[in-house]
Amino acid sequence: MTLTAPPGLIPRKTPRQQRAKVTVDAILEATIQVLLRGGIAGLTTTNVAERAGVSVGTMYQYFPNKQALIYALNAQYLDLLAQRIETTCTTNHGAPVTDMIEALVNTYWTAKTERADVTRALYRSVVEMDNAALIHDFAARTSAATETMLRSASDVTFRDPAAINLTLVTVIFGAVRNAFERGLDATNGDALRVELIAMCQAYASARSTPDSS
Repeated sequence: MTLTAPPGLIPRKTPRQQRAKVTVDAILEATIQVLLRGGIAGLTTTNVAERAGVSVGTMYQYFPNKQALIYALNAQYLDLLAQRIETTCTTNHGAPVTDMIEALVNTYWTAKTERADVTRALYRSVVEMDNAALIHDFAARTSAATETMLRSASDVTFRDPAAINLTLVTVIFGAVRNAFERGLDATNGDALRVELIAMCQAYASARSTPDSS
């Protein structure tokens, strides 16, 4: 199934020259800063343009409204997050399954916590937005990467790799989001991360058989 972004949220054009890419990156970073300072209520195209150091007209060349800005910001965030997960999966291809799971949890956790205020702001920004296409694309990319990694485990063979992978990524991604929603402090958050790794490793071990090759 292919999902597409709602028409009103699609950027007017895609930057191709390096200068244009720098401009768009500045606009998206400015959007983050405005969100952090004033939330959705304080997010206006005028405020973002001023923060980015560009004219409103320049910004409108790419983003027709503030909803398109938020959508593009979340698209960029999910793309970078997917890239990090894909890199981790490639790096751990053929590793023992416990190492794979520890690396996956740590990668996702670090990506979400290194700019925790941004993560929280983005979660809030899409509450009333149709971002199904973004989530669908992110899930497809990350699931393909994680399942390929799990199938390559050097020490076990999974009984149903697709179902086990789906369970693992759902638990990992869901637990990390819940940690943000509960506002866990650093100590409790780190304890959760350690226990999440242990739980997922135990589940993967229980749903696999040792590789006898």
